[in-house]
Order: sequence, then structure tokens, then C-alpha cells
Amino acid sequence: MQIGVETSKAVDQRRVFVVDDCDITRAALQFMLHDEIETHELPDMASAYAKGQDWLTPDLLMLGMGILKTEGLGLLDDIAMRYPSARILLVTGKEDEAMALEALRRGAHGALLKPLRIEAVRQKVDTMLGRAGAMPLIQLGGL
Repeated sequence: MQIGVETSKAVDQRRVFVVDDCDITRAALQFMLHDEIETHELPDMASAYAKGQDWLTPDLLMLGMGILKTEGLGLLDDIAMRYPSARILLVTGKEDEAMALEALRRGAHGALLKPLRIEAVRQKVDTMLGRAGAMPLIQLGGL
């Protein structure tokens, strides 16, 4: 089912990895995005690294805070080393605001606040990928 999909976005060659230890969040994000961009949902970074070998590298990595809590903030450096052109978008709730802010200082490119809404998710992904229909840049830096 396609919900408000623009054809130009549906044929975009870029890909998004949704890496989150929460099955529900992963499935929701994959559902919200899969009509407009190639989206892969993965439960952990080991799966993301395995999927991202060779040609299947992500342009955007949506990272759940549970993964970041488990792996530590050094994970951001590892992601940047393995996928230097990928942008990192944190998927966070208000309860993890302090850690999310520190992750933004340490290299994450943006944050997406829960609760997740289809329009907000698609706009933020468009912003992170520099696609048409993106949010104004003034909204990019803050939580």
C-alpha cells in the first residue's frame, strides 16, 4: 500500500537501515518508509554491518537509542569509519534526551522524536538525505 508517495522518491536509489532493538519501532519505521525509499530493518549493528558489506551500504542509518545504550557512544565513531558517507539519525524519546544530545555532539547528524508520525518521519528522512519536500534546515539541529 502506498500512502502519499511521490514517484521521484519511490525510484530513489538510496537506502536506509533502521537499526533498533525494538521490533515494533523497526517495523513501524520500515512501514512508514518502504514506499518511498529502500528500507532495511535490522535488530543490531552486527546485522547492519553484515548487510552493509560491498554494494549495500546505507545512505542513512536510523539508530535506536537501545542500540546506542548497549554499544556505547563509541559506536558512532565505528559507524562513521565503516560508512563514511552515511548520515546517522537517532530515534529517541524524551527519556533519552541527555544521551541523544551527547550523541549529536559526538557525530550523529539528527534526531527523530517519538511518538513516530508518518509525515514527520518522511520529512526528517527527506531532510537527512537532502531530498525535495524536506523540513527547513532550521529544524534539523534540535531535538
